[in-house]
Amino acid sequence: MARSAEPRSHLLLENYIGGKFVPCQRHIDSYDPSTGEVYCQVPDSGAEEVEAAVAAAKAAFPEWSSRSPEQRAQVLNKLADLIEAHLEEFAQAESRDQGKTLAFARTVDIPRSVHNFRFFASSVLHHTDDCSQLEHMGALNYTVRCPVGVAGLISPWNLPLYLLTWKIAPAIAAGNTVVAKPSEMTSVTAWMMCKLMQQAGVPPGVVNIVFGVGPRAGDALVGHPDVPLVSFTGSTATAQHITTRSAPYCKKLSMELGGKNPAIIFADADLDLCIQTTVRSSFSNQGEICLCTSRIYVERSVYQEFLERFVAAAKMWKTGAPSDPGSNNGALISKEHLEKVRSFVALARSEGGVVHCGEGVDPLDLPEANKNGYFMPATVISGLADGSRVMQEEIFGPVTCVSPFDSEEEAVAKGNGVRYGLAATVWSRDVGKIHRMAKRLQAGLVWTNCWLVRDLNLPFGGMKHSGVGREGGKDSYHFFTEVKCVTIKH
Repeated sequence: MARSAEPRSHLLLENYIGGKFVPCQRHIDSYDPSTGEVYCQVPDSGAEEVEAAVAAAKAAFPEWSSRSPEQRAQVLNKLADLIEAHLEEFAQAESRDQGKTLAFARTVDIPRSVHNFRFFASSVLHHTDDCSQLEHMGALNYTVRCPVGVAGLISPWNLPLYLLTWKIAPAIAAGNTVVAKPSEMTSVTAWMMCKLMQQAGVPPGVVNIVFGVGPRAGDALVGHPDVPLVSFTGSTATAQHITTRSAPYCKKLSMELGGKNPAIIFADADLDLCIQTTVRSSFSNQGEICLCTSRIYVERSVYQEFLERFVAAAKMWKTGAPSDPGSNNGALISKEHLEKVRSFVALARSEGGVVHCGEGVDPLDLPEANKNGYFMPATVISGLADGSRVMQEEIFGPVTCVSPFDSEEEAVAKGNGVRYGLAATVWSRDVGKIHRMAKRLQAGLVWTNCWLVRDLNLPFGGMKHSGVGREGGKDSYHFFTEVKCVTIKH
């Protein structure tokens, strides 16, 4: 809790509406996850603030959408340059706000945020339209793509600026204006980015940021009649609510949701590379990445060897102060989330699972300043039934479960045996087997003998309860535009 004697020491954020910072009457406490202390006050916006932001975005749309893609790209590139020039400040802020290591923020979050603007600034210049001739009818058909209007963007707390810019960049590159709501738990870097908008040449109203919680600010945004499309990254439960609120207005929806991602490891895999990569895929960013591996299925003939070596490698994955260059993981996002993740480990124990390392096994050695932070070591569990909630539900923390399988058929069934279908990894030297598995696994992304190798041109998204739609170069452009067919009779 914040000390009442020190309220003025807290960072006070303001909404960014119509090119200006606008104070809010209500605020939410935001915590530093590595210390457990309040350090920031975030606007608790509601319908009034969202209404003002939507009005500003609507007013800015005609001029912004009339600019050429080249003119808009110049603005995106300038904003990218400015964020890059302040990379260290952004990285420090992201680490403190989210709990992740400073090294991860420096090398992943902020560089990728910069790249998002540069990538979409470039890709918007290279899209082509369709054309067909009906010679026997003396007609020519062609398509054009037009920006939709005001885009509602809701981004999560795990990769705050990274995923916010993944939405803002393609939306404004295509000529839309936006009202964005970052997570109330990780709002600082979005606010910092707003300080650079004017210098980058972003016209007032093109980008509006409204801070607050989902039930107030988020609900007002997705239910607003003048917001024709919504891009959301977050939980499946929230996506169901967004779908319901959007239905009366027939809004376009793009939703990237949860995952329960399997790694399937065959006996012929390169175990050295596999173990090194699977530790990273299981525990990176405290396991708070939708693409993290949370179920590991290993062919029985190498199961025991893999398990022993994997547990030994997981024990070397250091959890500590985010500023410590030796830390692989920092703190989880909140006390409530830490308790939720711990509850899954307790459930595993109650069901007869074996906790090989991590929670309740390996003590944490933390500096005094971080004793009240929300830390949890990398945790490996085995011996659970496939139907266990620990094997079925998204935990979103540094916890992964290992189980054996006996055949390719069984591996497919286990991999597909959850309601999610975001990502999967397959480890084998057999090219034919890899192609068969990739085809049969119900996942929007399948990595083989690697993890998180991404080409932003290609579709990103999940199957089943992991999402609706895809994002990426062409897919984002199609989502943030409406296609129109024009027929010319001659």
